[in-house]
Amino acid sequence: MVEVSALVEGIRERRRAAVSQAITLVESSRPQHRAQARELLAALAEGGETTGGPAVRVGISGVPGVGKSTFIEALGTRLTAAGHRVGVLAVDPSSVRTGGSVLGDKTRMARLSAEPDAYIRPSPSAGTLGGVARATFQAMSVLEAAAYDVVLVETVGVGQSEVTVAGMVDTFLFLTLARTGDQLQGIKKGILEIADVIAVNKADGDREQEARGAARELAGALRLVRGKGEWAPPVVTCSGLEDRGVDDLWERVLAHREHLGADGLAAKRAQQQLDFTWALVRDDLAERLRHSPGVRAIRDEVRAAVLAGELPATTAADRLLAAYDAD
Repeated sequence: MVEVSALVEGIRERRRAAVSQAITLVESSRPQHRAQARELLAALAEGGETTGGPAVRVGISGVPGVGKSTFIEALGTRLTAAGHRVGVLAVDPSSVRTGGSVLGDKTRMARLSAEPDAYIRPSPSAGTLGGVARATFQAMSVLEAAAYDVVLVETVGVGQSEVTVAGMVDTFLFLTLARTGDQLQGIKKGILEIADVIAVNKADGDREQEARGAARELAGALRLVRGKGEWAPPVVTCSGLEDRGVDDLWERVLAHREHLGADGLAAKRAQQQLDFTWALVRDDLAERLRHSPGVRAIRDEVRAAVLAGELPATTAADRLLAAYDAD
């Protein structure tokens, strides 16, 4: 049984074990844990923001192999050296069998994980965007209550999860590579429409000139998808491996935050809270539907009928919803 008051005290005292236990609690899908997570977050919210204002929330995404973990380690160690407390939430693909994290980012950020002012948490996405939104948004609140003033959220780099994460951070950073075709793919996926800062990574050795060329092409592509008067996302080059261009990139992130201003940031956070409210409602309704006695009673029968081609999906959905309403 989790003692919520003790957990709140441990988080405010910046104890790592308490932070880990709290994030495990908010990630859980068990009804009892969900109730305790709500109690925990309400208690933490009473403490207000961390000293020094709202934490800097940055989402970081990119194609697999772009070097996100290497870049985050380079950035994180620089930030801790400058006196920041850095929390990293790595939204990993979930194991289909166990539901656990597959990638294990702590093993790929050994230097940063050894820093006393850094905290790295690989979080399984549980196969659903609703799970990502609920767990990650609440985990950020836990980290901020523990006085982490920079929170970096690394996404899996595939599918719709980038849009989900972009909707819960202040600044969304997109990492790409030269010669990957991302200039066009990014436009197709809408990534360039949500990115606030773009960086061509691995700009080192023989690839540096290529990276600069790719950055120019991306800057040109951005002009096609961004309207006049909007924030113009800067496109820079960097090398997480050689720790080059990382400071410049962070300055661009801070410039975007300055562009938002205190009022703009407050409005963005308020809209995110409203969006998160509806995400929680949808997530909770899905859980209630799953555990409904009426739905359970006819679920296997409806499943067999749909698989056999005897029942259209629309009729099957109506039948399941009617069973839920009858409860």
